[in-house]
Amino acid sequence: MTDDATRSRHGVIFAIAAYTMWGIAPIYFKLLQQVPAIEILSHRIIWSFVLVAFLIFALRRFHRIKPVLKNRSQMLRLTVATFLLGGNWFLFIWAINTNHILDASLGYYINPLLNVAIGMLFFAERMRRFQLIAIALAVVGVLVQVISFGSVPWIALALACSFATYGAIRKRLPVDSMTGLWLETTILLPIMLIYLLFFADSTASDMTQNTWQLNLLLMAAGIVTTAPLLCFTAAAQRIRYATLGFFQYIGPSIMFVLAVWIYGEPLASDKLLTFAMIWAALALYSIDTLIHQQRSKRA
Repeated sequence: MTDDATRSRHGVIFAIAAYTMWGIAPIYFKLLQQVPAIEILSHRIIWSFVLVAFLIFALRRFHRIKPVLKNRSQMLRLTVATFLLGGNWFLFIWAINTNHILDASLGYYINPLLNVAIGMLFFAERMRRFQLIAIALAVVGVLVQVISFGSVPWIALALACSFATYGAIRKRLPVDSMTGLWLETTILLPIMLIYLLFFADSTASDMTQNTWQLNLLLMAAGIVTTAPLLCFTAAAQRIRYATLGFFQYIGPSIMFVLAVWIYGEPLASDKLLTFAMIWAALALYSIDTLIHQQRSKRA
């Protein structure tokens, strides 16, 4: 097996792992439903910073940090990506804990098709006819909900756009996944610490007053955050951005099942119609991708 083939195979494994972990993430955040979303986000940043710092120290990778810090262009782009990621994290937590898992699921169904569009517009990746039709179907699905039902799926659109843009910026940065994540959490850490120390007013903000079970759950945010994101950035650097989108609906499929059958969220007609259009688009995109892969193997 060639080096490129091995790299691509590893990218596929990382992508499947990342999206599976993201798919089951609502189960974790539901356990913290009594904690405000901004405080959960604060703990995500703090404990991810601690965990990744430990990994960098254990693997002796501190030498990879300094070149990035000295490169203004890279740090500027990384900072933009960081705030997109932080906003995405906050909105996702808020959506889960206010019973909008279906909206989050829809957002991450749209995301793969946004990845295809970004690949075409910014990475010069050639799109085939059926891929373009799939993107058009997704756009129509959203427009039908807006025009016919008068409701804008803003949670879904915000989640999809913020994460797709974050992924596109990170793909162009020559920064490995672990170093990038540590720098991202480092950028956000002072903001989160200031919030917890001076502005947080919930009963859960003081860890000395919490039960040990709640504190363990809050600290576990580091693992819940770090593991899938490291897998995602590792995948993004190993496979085409459009190919990465092929795996992304593993996560929202798991979320959809959790929302409807576990947490009992109502599937209204406007959402169902939009979901149906997105599913049709993803099916068309997937079939086209499989056909193209088979032709490439024969060639």
